[in-house]
Amino acid sequence: MGAIAHLYRGEVYRSTIWRTRLDNTTNWSIVTMGIALSSTFSSPDASSLPLILVGMLLTVFLMFEARRYRYFNVWRARARWMEVHFYAPILLGQPGRADWREVMARDYLHPQHHISFLRALQRRLRRTYVWILAIQCAAYWGKLAIHPTPAQSVTHFVERAAIGPVSGWLVLACGVFYTFGWIAFAVFGYVQDQAKHGARGRGSGMG
Repeated sequence: MGAIAHLYRGEVYRSTIWRTRLDNTTNWSIVTMGIALSSTFSSPDASSLPLILVGMLLTVFLMFEARRYRYFNVWRARARWMEVHFYAPILLGQPGRADWREVMARDYLHPQHHISFLRALQRRLRRTYVWILAIQCAAYWGKLAIHPTPAQSVTHFVERAAIGPVSGWLVLACGVFYTFGWIAFAVFGYVQDQAKHGARGRGSGMG
């Protein structure tokens, strides 16, 4: 009992440390987005290009965060496994899963990530980055539509989207693909998680 209690405390501590690292990456994304918004709306002649370039940085930060989430998920899953299959049965006075110790032992003997990098990307996108990207997209389309004055026509709107020699239609097409691409990626990940784990909070498996 004492050894398990110390083991549980260690896993919670490691998950807390990696959770802090996740928050740091999110903070970088928020600060970067704030700088892009300030640059874009700082003056009537300011370009919308910073809002486009920040999308590349957000993608890089999301990849960093997904990598960190894979490590966080290892420690979180172990702590959760002990909560469900060791502590909860004790509190309920009922027998727990018979092989829970063997599952933990195998995870310590042969440690590995419990989810893929792609699945980690989808989870961090749904739970955090979807809001940051939504602000980016709303700010970009709003910049073209109303700043510094409302667009007078569709042609005027397209002209505002042009970047140097790149036509406005091409830039807008890339913007639409970027927006709906992230949406489709997030929805696809949600469907996969639902199929594997069911409703959120109901699963107790590793990963």
